[in-house]
Amino acid sequence: MYATTARGALLAAFACVLVGGSFTANSVLADYPYAGGQFLRYGLACLLLVPWAGKGAAGRLRALAPRQWVRLALLAAVGMVGFNLAVIAAERTAEPAVPGVFVGCAPVVVAVLVPLLDGRRPGRAVLYGALLVAVGAFTVQGWGRTDGAGIAFSVCALAGEVGFAVLAVPVLRPLGPRLLSATVCAVAALESAVVAVSSDGTGWLRRPDGVEAAALLWQAVVVTVVGFVCWYMGMQRIGAERATLFSGLIPVAAACTAPLVGTGSFGLAQAAGSALVCLGVALGSGALTRAESGRATPPAASFRGNGSPRGRIDAASDMPE
Repeated sequence: MYATTARGALLAAFACVLVGGSFTANSVLADYPYAGGQFLRYGLACLLLVPWAGKGAAGRLRALAPRQWVRLALLAAVGMVGFNLAVIAAERTAEPAVPGVFVGCAPVVVAVLVPLLDGRRPGRAVLYGALLVAVGAFTVQGWGRTDGAGIAFSVCALAGEVGFAVLAVPVLRPLGPRLLSATVCAVAALESAVVAVSSDGTGWLRRPDGVEAAALLWQAVVVTVVGFVCWYMGMQRIGAERATLFSGLIPVAAACTAPLVGTGSFGLAQAAGSALVCLGVALGSGALTRAESGRATPPAASFRGNGSPRGRIDAASDMPE
């Protein structure tokens, strides 16, 4: 693979591993007001990201069209606040593995949806790789008890995971990964506050104890600030289809970190599923296939439409970060 593609793959993989670790952190926040916690997480992340947004950030934000602001609001509502609310709602009547399995299908949906929105056929290697990733995610997590409501909210969680990638593509070029991350965190913090006040009233926010504070800091600083920027930098280089393949690493990372806090175990099924996820990522990213003329496929450095790659090998360097 070209250096740009390799860097993009590593960034996307690293981001998804961090997100997988956040699922374990969520397990120690069960008694903390959910929406209030999300307000703290995204609000702190925004404050940390603003100085890192780069030169001309205010001008780039003013240049956005109204429809792009609507897309940013949807990205925060669907892919961040809505995704987390859907997972929590699903787990009220379903075991955690159920929404995890649905979210593990996100690479398949993105592998089909993004090309269709861009007026082209889905790539065969990416689609086959995405199917392997989905099967691997299922193997890692298994299937648990559920009902109709659990399945419905799990489908909403899947939609949120897909939206987090697809909705970001048209605003990634004008804003760049860092400013995009800061902006959606600001919007998500405002949306979380509205949800918190509406659902929890005056008890929507309280001082966290030591363990809760550590979990919230981990989510804000590591998962959101570092993870979001790495995710969008990876997508900037390899495109939404290939980047979403690495979301299969989320359940793998969750399974690996769960034993550390006593909320799960890592056995043969988790090892086999992890191997399938890695195989699917390698196949879908092109690492297992030979490109024409004996060369690797040029990296997805620039985008048209909804995320189709095109451009020179160094085109990613022309995009704001």
